[in-house]
Amino acid sequence: MSASAEPPVFADTLSGVGHLPQVELAILSRRGGRSYNEDACGHWHSGSHLCCVVADGAGGHGGGDIASRLTVQHIIESVAAAPPQDPEAVRQLIADANANVIRHRHDGDEMRDMHTTVISLFVDFEKSQALWGHAGDSRLYVFRDGQMLAHTRDHSLVQSLFEAGLLKADEMRTHPRRSELHSALGTNPEDLKITTATKPWALRAGDIFLLCTDGLWEYVDDAEMCASLARAHDPSAWLASMEQLVLRNAVAQHKSSHDNFSGIAVWFGHALS
Repeated sequence: MSASAEPPVFADTLSGVGHLPQVELAILSRRGGRSYNEDACGHWHSGSHLCCVVADGAGGHGGGDIASRLTVQHIIESVAAAPPQDPEAVRQLIADANANVIRHRHDGDEMRDMHTTVISLFVDFEKSQALWGHAGDSRLYVFRDGQMLAHTRDHSLVQSLFEAGLLKADEMRTHPRRSELHSALGTNPEDLKITTATKPWALRAGDIFLLCTDGLWEYVDDAEMCASLARAHDPSAWLASMEQLVLRNAVAQHKSSHDNFSGIAVWFGHALS
């Protein structure tokens, strides 16, 4: 497993996997304006599979950061033992990660209220396809030919207000109750909401994925993501560009204590020579 830290941006290149001759990956995770970082990121790969996980913990120091690290570790170790083959397997994997967070709540008083969002990407190189699943408001964005095709829908109050027509898309980033979640790991199983890809995504050379916490997408809108992607020559440069956008936009919005922000960028056969 590889996990992120403060600078530099972590980068990796996987060559000759499946039908995609090159896969480039970069990880960014920053404290933002906070005193410590409750986000966690990690990835694992074999010759046939890749797993990427981003988690955004909450519950206080010693709680949220533990929940996010436990989730990244649990998912990666589970995938290394048995990669998920379908959406239901992804759903069960995230449910198991939830059960693991709940078990560890008994390890100490500081952990009894810990929880975490999660977004995870699972790639089968031999089949050239991807699956994903999430709980909370950490997102996965999908790009093809430089265009944003879609992103996951948050399990949050502002997402439900938007879908009810009570909120505009650009208002989701600034709503005073934007941090209220309808789902996160550490929740009673009967209340946990998990969303997965409805079917495997058929990968093409040039496909790009971004997994990120709300601390990133809150300050980088869709147009800025696409514009910075068009200028970037690799995933590390793209994440570095978005880091600067987060810092600049947080200052412009007078947010000196803005959230931790993290992301994993995965480019499939994009920068081939």
